[in-house]
Amino acid sequence: MARATNNSETYAWKTVGPAPVIMLYGSEEFFASRARDRIRAEFRKANDDVEVIQLNAKDYKTGQLIAETSPSLFGGAKIVEVENLASMSDAFLADALQYVQTPDTDSVVVMIHSGGNKGKKLIDTVKKSSHPFIEIKPLKKDSEKQNFVHYMVKDMGRHIQPDAVEMLVSAAGNDISELASACQQLVKDSEGTIDLKLVDKYYGHRVEVTAFKVSDAAVSGNPRVAMKLLRNALDTGVEPIPLVGALAARMRNISKVHGGRSANGIPGMAPWQAQQALRESRRFSSDDIARIFTVLAEADAALKGESSTPEYVVEKAVLAIATDGR
Repeated sequence: MARATNNSETYAWKTVGPAPVIMLYGSEEFFASRARDRIRAEFRKANDDVEVIQLNAKDYKTGQLIAETSPSLFGGAKIVEVENLASMSDAFLADALQYVQTPDTDSVVVMIHSGGNKGKKLIDTVKKSSHPFIEIKPLKKDSEKQNFVHYMVKDMGRHIQPDAVEMLVSAAGNDISELASACQQLVKDSEGTIDLKLVDKYYGHRVEVTAFKVSDAAVSGNPRVAMKLLRNALDTGVEPIPLVGALAARMRNISKVHGGRSANGIPGMAPWQAQQALRESRRFSSDDIARIFTVLAEADAALKGESSTPEYVVEKAVLAIATDGR
């Protein structure tokens, strides 16, 4: 069997094929499951009789790996899936380090490590070898989840509009398997480009709206998404005053770094907040920021004076941020 080469692409879990040794590294179960299913399916295409053997690296006993990959008296190809590498025994580490140097080329050994530094020597050995090392880490940032949606939809031969992606991530982005299923459902039930209207039809009622998400869409310059999120927030009982407060806090961060080239050492801001604010500040001029603060001050005063039109007041503030700087 031909040896596979390293694949460091973000979506290598979707393209990985059989190889003598494969390490899946990370805790995202959806990616791990898809990778394992693909490896099994591809291996079975080339072999009539495939036996799948599962080992636990935590309870591993010396010699098991060699025994399970040794040729059977009855023939047949083998896939050995070794789970729980994050708690691997010393016996497994010793055997695995030896095995990756001279693996059985007729078998496939899939090592599944949920992350961390346990067995670092083995991790580094696989990374430096020609064996596939596939990262399956969770997608934590919205931008990563949005890229995932674009990839999934494109892979199915379709296109999805950016504002539709943002709403879909807001609705189903906490669970990657759910997000993938949503992509498949939208593609299956529609034709042409997937737009905001279609995503809203299927998932608009599920959007988990917070003041942060409203401010995030506004400072990113996405008025349609920002207004949709705002209306959902108000409809689900979010008070207008905290919404305006969140917008003001976001703009204060932006004003602190505006015009600068570095986000290092900004008082009262964590490094990641300063970096984010610096990126967002590039949308705005000094005049834009001054106008926005005027609108926010007026909104705050109106709301605390028990405005008869709180929705209008907040909408005006959101639009001021989302459309200025263009």
